[in-house]
Amino acid sequence: AGEALQRIISTLANKNDEIQNFIDTLHHTLKGVQENSSNILSELDEEFDSLYSILDEVKESMINCIKQEQARKSQELQSQISQCNNALENSEELLEFATRSLDIKEPEEFSKAARQIKDRYVTMASAFRLSLKPKVSDNMTHLMVDFSQERQMLQTLKFLPVPKAPEIDPVECLVADNSVTVAWRMPEEDNKIDHFILEHRKTNFDGLPRVKDERCWEIIDNIKGTEYTLSGLKFDSKYMNFRVRACNKAVAGEYSDPVTLETKALNFNLDNSSSHLNLKVEDTCVEWDPTGGKGQESKIKGKENKGRSGTPSPKRTSVGSRPPAVRGSRDRFTGESYTVLGDTAIESGQHYWEVKAQKDCKSYSVGVAYKTLGKFDQLGKTNTSWCIHVNNWLQNTFAAKHNNKVKALDVTVPEKLGVFCDFDGGQLSFYDANSKQLLYSFKTKFTQPVLPGFMVWCGGLSLSTGMQVPSAVRTLQKSENGMTGSASSLNNVVTQ
Repeated sequence: AGEALQRIISTLANKNDEIQNFIDTLHHTLKGVQENSSNILSELDEEFDSLYSILDEVKESMINCIKQEQARKSQELQSQISQCNNALENSEELLEFATRSLDIKEPEEFSKAARQIKDRYVTMASAFRLSLKPKVSDNMTHLMVDFSQERQMLQTLKFLPVPKAPEIDPVECLVADNSVTVAWRMPEEDNKIDHFILEHRKTNFDGLPRVKDERCWEIIDNIKGTEYTLSGLKFDSKYMNFRVRACNKAVAGEYSDPVTLETKALNFNLDNSSSHLNLKVEDTCVEWDPTGGKGQESKIKGKENKGRSGTPSPKRTSVGSRPPAVRGSRDRFTGESYTVLGDTAIESGQHYWEVKAQKDCKSYSVGVAYKTLGKFDQLGKTNTSWCIHVNNWLQNTFAAKHNNKVKALDVTVPEKLGVFCDFDGGQLSFYDANSKQLLYSFKTKFTQPVLPGFMVWCGGLSLSTGMQVPSAVRTLQKSENGMTGSASSLNNVVTQ
C-alpha cells in the first residue's frame, strides 16, 4: 500500500509539474499574442500611410499637370484674342475713315484720302491674314482618369500568404558522434518557400519545452533543404529541443511542433578536492605543480604501493596557495602517486572521453580506478586500476598497465587518447582519438563503480567530456580482445 501511494504521489507530482509548465507556456503565448498584435498593427498603419502618401503625391502631380495645361491653353487663347482685337480696332478705324471720305466733294481732297486709305489698307494686310481658327481647343479629356482597375486592385489588398508549419520527423532525426541531424517535411507542397529557420536549445527536461528557467533558442537561418546537421556539439545536457519554420520571400510561418531528442553523454570534471598536492586542477585541466606540496614530498617519497595510511601532518592543510577549506581532503593521494580522479563514478553503461597531453609532458597515465585506490597507489600498479601509461623521461615507454603488470605497445603515442569504458561488458579500451585506431583493450569484470583516473608528472593534461561513444568505436569494440580474468585477481595476464 505504501509503494502504491508513493507511485500515486510521484505521478501526481509529475502531472502537476506538466500542467504548471503548460500554464507557463499559455501565459507566455498570451503575452506574445499581445506584443505581436501591437507590432503588426503598427506595421499595418505604416503600410497604409505609405499608400496614402503615394496617392497624395500622384494626385498632386496630376493636379499640377491639369493646371499647367489650363495655363498653356489660356495663354494661347489670350494671345489670339489680343491680336484679333488689335486687327479689329484698326479695321474699324479705317472703315470709318473710308466711309467719311465718300462725302468729300472736291476731287483733289478725295484723291488724297483715297491714297491714304489704300496705303493704310496695304499696311494692315498682315492683320487681315490672321488665322481665325483657335490655336487650342477647350477639350481637356486627355487629362481625365479612370481608376476602376486600381480600385479593384486596392480592394484585393489582403494579408500575405504564410507558409504552413513544417513537421519534424523524429524517426528521420539522428543523434550520433556528437552531431544531431534534424529532418522535416511540409504538410503539403509549397513552391513559394524560400528557406527554413531551425532553432535549438539544450535542456535537462524531457517532453515539451519549458518557458521558465530555460536557455535561449539558438538560430540557424537560410537553410535551403529539409534537413540540417549540427556537428561538434558538447552534450552537456540530457536533451535538446528543436523547432523549425518555413519562410517565403516575405514572411516566416508558424513553428513546427517542438521535438526533444536525447543527448546523453558522460560529463565530469576533475576532483580538485582529492587530487595530489603537486597537481593544479581546474575543472577539465590538470598540471604538475612542483611547489604545491613543497617540504612534504621528501618525507614520503618512495612510499608508493606499500599500503601505508598515516595521518597527514596538520601543516599540510595550509601548504601552498589553495584554500584551506579544500585542504583537509587533499591527502587523498600523496607520495609519488601524482593522481587526480574524476568527480563522477561510472556504475553502468558505455562511456567515452578524450585526453590530450601537453607536448612537453614527461610522464602521464590515463585510465579508471575503483574508489578504493590507495593514497600511495599509482594507476596500473594495483588490481583496482587499469591504465595506459606514457613516459618520455630518460627512455620512451608506451604501455598498458594493470595489477603491476605491463604490456608494451608497439604503436606511436597519439596526439590525443580516446577512452572507452563499457562497465556492464567489463571492457576498457584506448584509441587514437583522431583516427579511432584501437591501441589496447582490457577485458575484465568491474565489481564496483569506477572513476576516471589521471596521473601526470612534469606536464599537464586536458580533458574532453560530454562526448557520445563514437560510431567507429562502437563498431570496433565488438571485435576487441584484451585482458581476461576477474578484476580482483592478482594473476591477470595482460594480452592483446
